[in-house]
Amino acid sequence: MQRTSILTSAWLLAGPLFVLHACQAQVTTSLEKPAQADSTATMINAADTAQLSAYIVAAFEDSKGNLWFGTVGDGVIRYSPQPSVVLGERLMYFTTADGLADMVSSSIVEDKQGHVWIGSHDGATRFDGKTFTAFKTPEGLHGPGCVLLVDRNGTLWAGTNDGAFRFDGTRFQPFDIPMPTIKEPSHKWVKGKVWEIIEDSKGNIWFGRDGYGACRYDGRTFTHFTKEDGLCSNNVASITEDVNGNIWFGSITSDFPPIKEGGLSRYDGTSFTRFEDVKGLTANDIYTVYALRSGQVWVGAVGVGAYRYDPSTALKTDGSAFALFDRTERPELTRYFGVQAVLEDTKGTLWFGFSGGLFRFNGTLFENVTRGGPWGDH
Repeated sequence: MQRTSILTSAWLLAGPLFVLHACQAQVTTSLEKPAQADSTATMINAADTAQLSAYIVAAFEDSKGNLWFGTVGDGVIRYSPQPSVVLGERLMYFTTADGLADMVSSSIVEDKQGHVWIGSHDGATRFDGKTFTAFKTPEGLHGPGCVLLVDRNGTLWAGTNDGAFRFDGTRFQPFDIPMPTIKEPSHKWVKGKVWEIIEDSKGNIWFGRDGYGACRYDGRTFTHFTKEDGLCSNNVASITEDVNGNIWFGSITSDFPPIKEGGLSRYDGTSFTRFEDVKGLTANDIYTVYALRSGQVWVGAVGVGAYRYDPSTALKTDGSAFALFDRTERPELTRYFGVQAVLEDTKGTLWFGFSGGLFRFNGTLFENVTRGGPWGDH
């Protein structure tokens, strides 16, 4: 465990950042006027049984009860269950034609003003209910692959291939995270990429990074956790906190150099537990870890299935605490079993974004949700 103490009265600014591809200036697009014929704010017929998208990579419920789903290639999807919304407008697709920064929408959050933010491959987009405003390189948000967090103070954080950023109300400012010492360097994609940002119950901000493990920031001090401390690899793609305050880490394998590592680990504030006896969790890519209000934790294991962890057997590490669910209504769509997103909505419904489409968990298997449902409202 490595610590770096930083006393700051102002935000930390990083040095020059390498821009991987050109971005356009800030763009604001309003939906206040009726959509034109070429608009892609598409209203979907409720009877349509087609898949929402081939890849559902983000899921979020806003304060109004709308469900949002991020896709790869189809922009962002909003489902509005409110009775006041006419049936033909309950399911809508928003794309770059409507003002999205990019067609890949991999992260969705809501700020304290009720604006929905969408993190994408090329920047972030703010939606105030009528207008989409895109933030890209000219607005300070460098690097592809944007993940987002709104913390308890209302601060908007972003992570990309180029590191971490904070939004000052107008533009994004670089937030410099110190680099820990890694004895055997390796990474999956881009060294230093921020895969994940969460806030824990104590107000700490956690960053999951490519090649540098996890970093905890308490407002003054950076504490680094690496494979030597107990992570399954230094490539941390997913982080969540359970109801008991444990921090869970989903690690992924390395490509540079190729190393068969990765897996699931848990930090109780003092020590790490690796779940190395669970088939499918050892030396595998764990891109999704999600804690429920009940204390259960869902873990997506690529190519294997989704594991549900039972906290009543929390002291066990032999695998008996984990139940594997690997059956879906549409196995031909989910043969690779890539769980990309999990959401527990306010009614307790569990939504799963797969490489293959959207599914709901019915207690036994994953049932496919098409454009026509079943939504269950929810």
